[in-house]
Amino acid sequence: MVTVSHLVENIVEKKPFLEEALAKGIINYAALAETIQPEIEKELKIKVKTSAVMMALRRFSEKLEKSFVGQAPIKFKESDITIRSDLFELTISKSPSVINNVRKLYDVVDFSKGDFLTITHGLYEVTIIASRKHKSRIQKILENEETVKIVDNLSSLTVKIPIEALESAGLFYVVTKSLTWENINIVEIVSTLTEMTFILREDDVSSAFNTLKKLIQA
Repeated sequence: MVTVSHLVENIVEKKPFLEEALAKGIINYAALAETIQPEIEKELKIKVKTSAVMMALRRFSEKLEKSFVGQAPIKFKESDITIRSDLFELTISKSPSVINNVRKLYDVVDFSKGDFLTITHGLYEVTIIASRKHKSRIQKILENEETVKIVDNLSSLTVKIPIEALESAGLFYVVTKSLTWENINIVEIVSTLTEMTFILREDDVSSAFNTLKKLIQA
């Protein structure tokens, strides 16, 4: 039998930020109850008291406080954050020639001078993120490939991941959540075993750095 409690939980679980706000106890129960009350009444096909919805929300909130992953047990204090600016992203379609052409890109960059280059192979696309000063040379090498999209004015923000954190559930969730709560758009995520690199718009880098710095120092 469908009840008010069941419907409240279903509604909240479909909205991750609402679920987390409930878990943190920062939601006005009365206002939220009035907001979702019409949806519940429509599903049950009967009138429902606002107080009943509020009670269901309070009970679900108590349940969430015990089980919700608010902060994964990850110690970032030994981590650091590295920023690389003036980047661009180029995505091309996969083709028979793409592998040989992409190999040539390593002759363009000089990592010892701080150049940035990441290459990600998907099923149907290849995404290259590199220092913008090499853009024309990279485009020349790949001129016969089909370009899907070019994105300029990017920066990278790399977080060093403690090796012991790799077995912790919620590793990516904790970091991406902190950025999303600050309304910071993540263009791409590139990771290795102990590095998590976020590709962001240049305008968002300062806010992202401050947000992740707080996370590391927590």
